[in-house]
Amino acid sequence: MELSEPAKVLLASRYLLPGETPREMCMRVARVVGGQKTARFASIIEDLLFLPNSPTLMNAGTSSGQLSACFVLPVKDSIRQIFAVLGHMALIHKSGGGTGFSFSRVRPRGDEVAGTAGVASGPLSFIRVYDEATNALRQGGKRRGANMGVLASSHPDIMEFIRAKEGGGLQNFNLSVGFDAEFFTCLEAERRYPLVNPRDGAVWEEVDPASLWGALAQSAWKCGDPGVLFLDRINETNTVPGLGEIEATNPCGEQPLLPWESCNLGSINLSRCMKGGEIDWDTLSATVWLAVEFLDAVIDVNRFPVPAIREHTLLTRKIGLGVMGFADALIRMEIPYQSEEALRVGERIMRVVQEESHDASRMLGEEKGSFPAIDESIYKNPMRNATVTTIAPTGSLHLIAGTSSGIEPIFAWAGERLIEGKAFRILHPALEGILKGLPHGRDLLLEVERTGSVQGLRVPEEIREVFRNAAEIDPAHHVRMQAAFQKHVDNAVSKTVNLPEDATPADISRIFALARELGCKGVTVYRYRSRKDQVLSRGCDTCRVDSLLP
Repeated sequence: MELSEPAKVLLASRYLLPGETPREMCMRVARVVGGQKTARFASIIEDLLFLPNSPTLMNAGTSSGQLSACFVLPVKDSIRQIFAVLGHMALIHKSGGGTGFSFSRVRPRGDEVAGTAGVASGPLSFIRVYDEATNALRQGGKRRGANMGVLASSHPDIMEFIRAKEGGGLQNFNLSVGFDAEFFTCLEAERRYPLVNPRDGAVWEEVDPASLWGALAQSAWKCGDPGVLFLDRINETNTVPGLGEIEATNPCGEQPLLPWESCNLGSINLSRCMKGGEIDWDTLSATVWLAVEFLDAVIDVNRFPVPAIREHTLLTRKIGLGVMGFADALIRMEIPYQSEEALRVGERIMRVVQEESHDASRMLGEEKGSFPAIDESIYKNPMRNATVTTIAPTGSLHLIAGTSSGIEPIFAWAGERLIEGKAFRILHPALEGILKGLPHGRDLLLEVERTGSVQGLRVPEEIREVFRNAAEIDPAHHVRMQAAFQKHVDNAVSKTVNLPEDATPADISRIFALARELGCKGVTVYRYRSRKDQVLSRGCDTCRVDSLLP
């Protein structure tokens, strides 16, 4: 494995067992999952062609044995059930998994409580309880847990939910508003939108949907939360509608799941599927088939933290195969991220991944049997897995693989990243190589290190176009790229629309509306420096370029 210094630090702190080398980690994981395919699985992991989600790397072959990253747990309108689920959340976080919850069934603040003289405290109070419990835990003793909290747009407490993070707090939760089709019908018709008590279906009030939409954009501008989930669209593409409706996702939004379901993810490194400046389609296809077989095998060796999760996961056998390194692949092809060609390339790549992965799952279904709930699904032919593809953010995996994250553009060409409390200075190697070959290359590198950008440099226009950072890409193009991939993804796409500091709430409102228009299942925005705990920074005024040059 060719590993960067940040990757070595990350592996040592979170993934490697005592005395273990990275190569031994790859073999440990492959041996637990692989059977007759152990050597081939080990090869694609060690070559950084494919990496499974973090719990698989951390826990395979250990006493934990919990290998899935994504879980959705139901939250009902019952104190007993709410705190029982809190205990399940703790077990999942301890094993390295992340949890998603819909709090939409919890009665609103101020509602009556049967058998007492008191009133209900509402869903926000329980979200805060879950957040504090997460503070007290670290996943497997290695990292803090992550949660997604969803509230239906029709819940009477929706405005309180939208503004919940404006003053800080809830650091262990991402929040998303779950929109239904009626909201957009009311918004378009300029008709008032009913807020309904989930306890009895009573309409508590009717609100102006434009005001709710505006408050959402304002809060996302202030702190990046909440994001948006289009629950109506998610359920239109639910592959097992006979098992009920999806109400929540995993913490980053890419994995909509039914209550009690879990899913294990993995990502193919596109920057390693290259030959002569082009995508090596044969390598990509071969890796897809092996990755699908790997992810399906994980389900059978997994040790589930709760019996109900095991039962529901085995019913559908959902997996989520995606990609990382897309931006780096574009750089090697000399294609600007903000271009029509990049959209075409992205859609073609994901179409191939989707078609090949479905063929692989179909073959496994013929050989080993379809997922048990196939009669409740949309499938007419054998299928091993109810869903097969997902685009995950690959937050840690892309650092290990030494490539760009998910389908995101490069956040900054130089800057700092905090890893396990240590600040690493980063300069993108492709840009470094180009600038060093130009006149006054050292001065150019120094300026890039200071700003994280090439846009103000005296360099050829084609370099400025290929090397736009995330905030220098038109927000609408961010959304168009997400939509291009979503066309060929079973689950959803994790993608953040990164915005400059001077972006406005109106800009964010337009992004949300465009995501709806283009068929996305959800969307998240982040305005630079809108949070104090920002992990990535662009440039470094106090850094010296000497530390980055060989």
